[in-house]
Amino acid sequence: MEAVILILGLLFLAFVALGVYAGVKAIGAAKRGVDRTITQARRTVEDTALRAKSYGATGVGGELAQLRLSLRMSMRATQEALRTGVAEDASLSESLDLFRRLSAHGRVLDEELRRLEREPDRATVASLLPGLKERTERITHSADSLRWAARDRAQHFVDDDLDMLNAQIDMEAGALRHWAAGPDEPARGQSRPRDDGRTRDDGRAHGPGRRGGRQGSGGPDDRVAQAIASPDSRNRAAYPWQKATRPETTN
Repeated sequence: MEAVILILGLLFLAFVALGVYAGVKAIGAAKRGVDRTITQARRTVEDTALRAKSYGATGVGGELAQLRLSLRMSMRATQEALRTGVAEDASLSESLDLFRRLSAHGRVLDEELRRLEREPDRATVASLLPGLKERTERITHSADSLRWAARDRAQHFVDDDLDMLNAQIDMEAGALRHWAAGPDEPARGQSRPRDDGRTRDDGRAHGPGRRGGRQGSGGPDDRVAQAIASPDSRNRAAYPWQKATRPETTN
């Protein structure tokens, strides 16, 4: 009896611990989701403000906003391209590591540009603009080089796969066109013999049995009809250009 009570107590404690663990994980996931939403909203607001400043403001403030906007757009596009590509091409992991190091420099530059936007001494900020533009161009150029190299690599693999597929389809199409004539059919380019009285007499003499033999011979037309009516063709994956199969109805 005591052993049963002990086992039940242990099971109860295990269920309680499991429930607490699941609750903590759920709260953590919800908190991370809220943080991502807040970060995304803040980023959207900042991007909108930078676009407004870059197009509406003039002078030093507009140039600083344009530098921050170009830096953010380039870094964000490169980050998305590398993260998407590394899932299919593991060789991009080194490029992703290089981008992380480049992101550290981009973050420092973005913070510096942000502080200079609030700097009241516009003359000093204007004197710093040439150096800030050069740093921005160097970072964005490196980010763009990584992004376009990753895209060119992915496009190269896609083109190679498409070329190989086209070659295989051409071979299959050529093989399908080299069909052999059946024993009861004339070869390609030859005319069928004229149906005279003897042919009709032979058909009547042999009766239905001969016609039944021809139907069961499995000629090219029968094989094509069986391939079209094969149930496997109805189980293939649907594509946007594939028409829906009409259901069969019986009267």
